[in-house]
Amino acid sequence: MEEEDQQTILDLVKELVSRLLSQNPKPPISNPSPNSPDFQNSLRYAVRILSSRLTPSIAPDAAAISESIKRGLATRGKSSQALTFSELYNKFASKTGSGSIDNKWAVLYLLKIISEDKKTAQNASNPSLFLSNMGLNELDLSNESRVMRNSMRGEKGYDNGVLLVTKDPENLREIAFREFVNLIKEENEVSEEVLVRDVLYACQGIDGKYVKFDANVDGYVLLDSIKVPRGTRVMVRKLCELGWLFRKVKGYISESMDRFPDEDVGTIRQAFCAALQNELLDYYKLLAVLELKAMNPIPLVSETASSGNYLSLRRLLVWFNEPIVKMRLMAILVDKCRVLRGGAMAGAIHLHAQHGDPLVNEFMRSLLLCVCSPLFEMVRSWVLEGQLEDIFAEFFVLGQPVKAESLWREGYRLHDGMLPSFISQPLAQRILRTGKSINFLRACCDDHGWVDATTEAAAAAGTTTRRGSLGYGETDALETLVVEAAKRIDKHLLDVMYTRYKFKEHCLAIKRYLLLGQGDFVQYLMDIVGKELSEPANTISSFQLAGLLESAIRSSNAQYDDRDILDRLRVKMMPHGTGDRGWDVFSLEYDARVPLDTVFTESVMTRYLRIFNFLWKLRRVEHALIGAWKTMKPNCITSHSFTKPQHAVKLQLLSTLRRCQVLWNQMNHFITNLQYYIMFEVLEVSWSNFSNEMEVARDLDDLLAAHDKYLYSIIEKSLLGEQSQSLYKSLFVLFDLILRFRSHAGRLYEGIYELQARTRASSLSSQDKNRSWRQTRNKTSEPGACLNDGRKALEEHAGEFLQNMGQGLEAISREYTVLLEGFLSQLPMQQHVDLKFLFFRLDFAGFYSQLCPGT
Repeated sequence: MEEEDQQTILDLVKELVSRLLSQNPKPPISNPSPNSPDFQNSLRYAVRILSSRLTPSIAPDAAAISESIKRGLATRGKSSQALTFSELYNKFASKTGSGSIDNKWAVLYLLKIISEDKKTAQNASNPSLFLSNMGLNELDLSNESRVMRNSMRGEKGYDNGVLLVTKDPENLREIAFREFVNLIKEENEVSEEVLVRDVLYACQGIDGKYVKFDANVDGYVLLDSIKVPRGTRVMVRKLCELGWLFRKVKGYISESMDRFPDEDVGTIRQAFCAALQNELLDYYKLLAVLELKAMNPIPLVSETASSGNYLSLRRLLVWFNEPIVKMRLMAILVDKCRVLRGGAMAGAIHLHAQHGDPLVNEFMRSLLLCVCSPLFEMVRSWVLEGQLEDIFAEFFVLGQPVKAESLWREGYRLHDGMLPSFISQPLAQRILRTGKSINFLRACCDDHGWVDATTEAAAAAGTTTRRGSLGYGETDALETLVVEAAKRIDKHLLDVMYTRYKFKEHCLAIKRYLLLGQGDFVQYLMDIVGKELSEPANTISSFQLAGLLESAIRSSNAQYDDRDILDRLRVKMMPHGTGDRGWDVFSLEYDARVPLDTVFTESVMTRYLRIFNFLWKLRRVEHALIGAWKTMKPNCITSHSFTKPQHAVKLQLLSTLRRCQVLWNQMNHFITNLQYYIMFEVLEVSWSNFSNEMEVARDLDDLLAAHDKYLYSIIEKSLLGEQSQSLYKSLFVLFDLILRFRSHAGRLYEGIYELQARTRASSLSSQDKNRSWRQTRNKTSEPGACLNDGRKALEEHAGEFLQNMGQGLEAISREYTVLLEGFLSQLPMQQHVDLKFLFFRLDFAGFYSQLCPGT
């Protein structure tokens, strides 16, 4: 700037100071002299302000500083001055053109600072001096021109007023800066710009010129041969952690993509890699921005940067603050999920989302939205369509090929290892059952009504059936959808089972025929098959028994049942060996076809067969006792007694018959009470409970559980359970003994009838022989001698026969008493309360308690 221009500027400053002093003097000065102290001090103050190079710390906003000035005036009670300032500012702000001031904010800020400084000076001991307390009284006005000139040129090293501004009269600060720059150049062989670029390369997994990946330390390090301060080396190593993390994440993605599609990668792992790749795209964008900033030179400490758009190692620490948090999370997830797949992988990632940091929480949520998308699509397809779209075995529902009758029980199951932690076990069970119900309806029931049910469920849950309608974080929506779908599909399934396949009617038919609840049918069947079943088992024809079964159906009320039910009832001959009779191998079976065989499985029908054999044996024993009673009618004996038996034989006969009658009564009492207990306390009560549970069943699992409970109750109460095996064996020994008694009683009465017949024949022959002897010529012989010998021999034979029968009855009676005592002694020790009640029924009058006090 020329000398003339500088002098002009100084003259203008003097004129400005003179006018300000004349307008606001204290005391009033009409024409201030340039040589006066006030003028000289004010001029020094103005030169100091104009030559200052300090910048304000607030943002340049003219409107804001204008409002601040008006607010300050109004606060001090100068409302009129505030209005005047507002009008002047509006004129000042609206002034445009060549003669206007561009930097209006700077002018307002200058005036505001001067005003505040003036107020400070007025509060001092000498209010006439603006800067008296700031140590500016030694300023020499002769230096004003040089100060202004140096200020305009932007030079350093000026003295007097300028030296007071910098407070550094010997330029120590500038000298220190120069020495610091020289020291930095001596200690660093590589500039910071180069190190920044190498760090950016390392963060992309690329070796730089000085920063390279060292496999021994498993990380990026600055070469040892490079001379840099230790702090710089540590900072580079810290910054390069991001590159090490990036290398780990990128390697996992590359490894997964290289294995696909040749190896089993899985859809969830593919989604995880896609989510990681999306996060790396944002990371790449950040690196591109940083590389652009790295092109700008880093200013020295003593220099003023033209702009802040440069990149240093310390600034990289700030830039890498958020990316390194995300990259660490991704690296942790990569290590955690390397050996996981499917739902287990989604669950492991979900565990890391439980974090209090909003940044981490939001990042993990966006990641899980992508990762869980295939899993939720599998759930949607399974719940609404029954389709198990799980090529890579990632879903927590596993399916396996089975027969139709095993589809419900064995076709599908939960894989707990693939169940993610954000899906609870009850919800997973409901998801499993919902899809299983759809498959059961489609495969076993040949029904398509479930389509309407799932459509209604999706509408009720507010969830469309299109793909992608569910996702991570929408567990409530998923649960609502599953609940609505399960409720409708389960109801439809039970309606199909009850209405179309008549499940209740088939259960009742099994009770009536396999559990011998149809009394007239069972009695007639036992009457007509008794002769056949008494034969050896290997000589019995199954076809003949089937014909007898059909005859029993037509001759009883069973003929009025549904033909579909009667056609399922068949004769079954169990495996038998030598010596087995037809009674031992005969049984009935019920053909439960699809879908009823889901309930009446092979194992279930085996248990029904076991119950039938027990009940059939009990009915056979009852039938045998009834047959014995028919034979033992008193009239059959008393009306056809011996003609003239000996008194001893007659007494022996009556004693044997009485012993037989008493033993029959004991056995009949036991069998009658046992049968009543089985038929009413066991079968009818269990059936009533089962019927009630069928009414309240909500799904097929409830129905299966109710039926299993029904069958278990019958087995336990009927002495067929695992805890009642010894009792069951004792009971069957008693049954065999009763059948043996039936045979013994039959032989007894057959023998008595035979003796009666021989006695009558002997009596008739004796009369004929008497007539013939009278007509013989040998009048001296005794015709009754031979007849008496024959009668005597017959009576001796009768006595021997009755004695043998009586001994046999006595042996059976003793054995029966021992077996019955053993059976009754075990009843109170049984776990089931109904078995204890059986003892109460058998010993109602306390007879057995008196007979065997140990019970």
